[in-house]
Formats: sequence, C-alpha cells, structure tokens
Amino acid sequence: MTNKPPIQYSCYFSRSSKGEQFVPEHTLVYIISGTLVIANTSHTLSFNSGDIYFCRRNNLVKYTKCPPETGEYQSISIYFDQQTLRNISLEYGFKVDEHTASPAFQKIPSSAIGNYMRSLLVYETILTNKGADNLLFVKQKEAILLLLQLLPAFKNIFFDFSEPGKIDLEAFMEKNYHFNVQLKRYAYLSGRSLATFKRDFEKIYHATPSRWLLQRRLREAYYMIKELKKAPSDVYIELGFENLSHFSFVFKKAYGVVPSKL
Repeated sequence: MTNKPPIQYSCYFSRSSKGEQFVPEHTLVYIISGTLVIANTSHTLSFNSGDIYFCRRNNLVKYTKCPPETGEYQSISIYFDQQTLRNISLEYGFKVDEHTASPAFQKIPSSAIGNYMRSLLVYETILTNKGADNLLFVKQKEAILLLLQLLPAFKNIFFDFSEPGKIDLEAFMEKNYHFNVQLKRYAYLSGRSLATFKRDFEKIYHATPSRWLLQRRLREAYYMIKELKKAPSDVYIELGFENLSHFSFVFKKAYGVVPSKL
C-alpha cells in the first residue's frame, strides 16, 4: 500500500480551501457536506453534498473546497493503489479488455455506492486506528467489487497498469505549466525519465524547465492582472506559485512593480 491511508476522512472549518495536486492513484470521493469544484485543462465539474466522484490516476487537478454556510466541508476518500489492484486482479482474474480513454474525473451514480460510502462513517474510529490494515483492505476491495458490479467498464480503468507513453512535450507543457508539481511529475506524465525530459525540454525551449516555468507563469500572471483585472491573490494560486509573497517578489523582480500596483 501507499504511505497515504487508503481511506481518509477530511474536514475543513469555516472557510474555503483552494489547491492543486497530482493524483497518483485512482480515488473515489463522497462529499458529506459542502461543495467541491475540481478542474483540469479540459473541463470543470462541481460536486455538492451527497455527490460521489471518481478521479483517475496520473492526473493534475485544481480544486476548491467550500463549507456550507453553517457547518464544515466534509468528505470521505478511498484510494486504490496499484499493488492492491494487482492483488485483486490476480485473485479474481480481472484483465483489461482494451485500453480506454476516460475523463480525469467523473460523477458516479450515488444510489448503491452512496449507501456504501455513508456506511464508512460508522467505521471512522476503527479505520483511523493503527493496526486496521486488514479491515482497510476489505473495505477497499468491497468498494472495487461494488463499482465493477454497477459500472463494468471500470474494469478497463482499474486494471490498466500501463504507464504514460511519450507524448508531444511542447503541447503538454503549454497545457500544464500552471500546475505547481515537481519536475519528475512533469517528466513522468510526458512519458520520459527526468534526464530525458530535461534534455528534450532544452532542445525545444533553449532554457531549463525551472526557468521557463517561472517566465511562462509570470507572463500569464501579467496578462491576467493587467487585461483580465484579476486579483493577485487569485492569480498566484491559479498559476502554481508557492504563496502570495513569493509571487509578489518574483513579479516585481521581472516587471519592476508589485502585482497589486500594476
């Protein structure tokens, strides 16, 4: 299993939370309360209390979690790591019929799956205790078998263990430069080793990946603030800067003025 617990209970108090992440494993999420907006370079979806969504592995996403007017944002997430899926594939003889394209994230019909996800609330104290590995595996397995019963096409998602193939690097970077992830993630998702990624990158851009990413993000930030009238506090998150103070520092260094004074 991965270092991350395979079942997690999330709770955010009082205010919205924005962020981005690389999704390394297939993930099933049930929204208990509040609203979640999740987006990538091709589409955006909004999920409310009672909704369930599935996020496919090896994707970059941005999200906004909003609590209800009175209360907390709460969710339950189940992560399906590759080793667990390989074990289940061997146990039941599941094999991929064909490699299929599917959205990075999608809404799941919430009838039977909703009842299952809600049942996990009863186990919260037990599942978050040390030594619950066997029970966690049973609950993971139950979720997988239930999903396959309701949505048989998921077999070609769960048990496709292939890694990303080599793709057009320039097109990939132009779509994903605004995600603040490590270079090794960019390399992996483009189907390259880190060394090959850096070499191919410099052939195209005649700059190191780190330098190009900073310049590309700053150029887009300038446009968003100057032309689209967006607030710097929104722009730095959208473009993958670490924090607002760092964004202001590098922006002033590049353009001679802090973003709020542009």
